[in-house]
Amino acid sequence: MSTLEVDNVSLSFGGVNALNAVSVTVEAGGITALIGPNGAGKTSLFNAVSGFYRPQAGRVLFEGRDISALRCPQRAALGIGRTFQNIALFRGMTVLDNVKLGAHVRTRTGLFSALWYLGRARREETQIREQIEREVFDFLEIDHIRRHPVAALPYGLQKRVELARALAMRPRLLLLDEPVAGMNREEKEDMARFILDVKEQWGVTILMVEHDMGMVMDISDQVYVLNFGQVIASGRPETVQANPEVIEAYLGTDDMTTLRRRLRGESEAA
Repeated sequence: MSTLEVDNVSLSFGGVNALNAVSVTVEAGGITALIGPNGAGKTSLFNAVSGFYRPQAGRVLFEGRDISALRCPQRAALGIGRTFQNIALFRGMTVLDNVKLGAHVRTRTGLFSALWYLGRARREETQIREQIEREVFDFLEIDHIRRHPVAALPYGLQKRVELARALAMRPRLLLLDEPVAGMNREEKEDMARFILDVKEQWGVTILMVEHDMGMVMDISDQVYVLNFGQVIASGRPETVQANPEVIEAYLGTDDMTTLRRRLRGESEAA
C-alpha cells in the first residue's frame, strides 16, 4: 500500500521546466530516497508535495486522497510533516518553544481562549509540552537542551531540533530535505539512526532528499533518481547504483568504479 503517489506532476517557472511528468510512489512504512545532481528538481518535488508549489499538471495523492488543491496547513493537518534544506528554526526562541510550534496543527483551542490563555488553552499547552518532553525529546536525546536558545546550539543539534519539530506534528508522512547536509561523520551516524528509529518505532513513512550516497544506500528501501526534472531510474538501492543512466547523470562518464566509491562514501584515493 502506498502512502504517497505523485502522478505525472509537471512544474515550470517561466521557460524552466523544474518537473516534467514526474511520477513517484512512496510505499507505506518505508524509506524512499530521492537523489540526483544539483538542480534536478528534488526540492521542487518536495514543495509540490507539501503544498508550497502548485503544479501545472498532474496530481498528488496522500493515502489515496487527491490533495493537489489543498494548501500547506491543510496538508500538515492531514499528517504531512517536513524539514528544510536550510534550517528554518526561530533562532531567538528556545528549543522547547520551537518544537511546540510543530504541534500547533493538533491544537483544538479556539481563538478567544488562545488569546487570553484561558483554562482550555493552558491545559492543552501543558499536555503538548509534557507529550513532547516525554516522547520527542527523550527519543532524540535533546532533553538537556530544551531551555537553550536555538541560536546558541551547534549546527548538528539545530538539525536535530528541526526533526523534533516535525515529529511533534505526529506525521504519517515525513519529508526530510537533506537531513545530514553539513554534518560531521558522528552527527551523520546519529541522524541515520534516528531516521531508522522513526520508521521502525514510530511507524512513519519517510521521503528523503539527500546527497550523502553512503547513507542513502544504507538506510533506503527504494530510490528514485531525478535528472533535469525527470525520473531516470528507480528501484532498490543496489539496482539503482548500477544503472548506467545514473552513472552518466552523476559523473558524465561510464566510470562505475568511481561512482560506486562515491555511493559507499569512500574517498577518491581509496
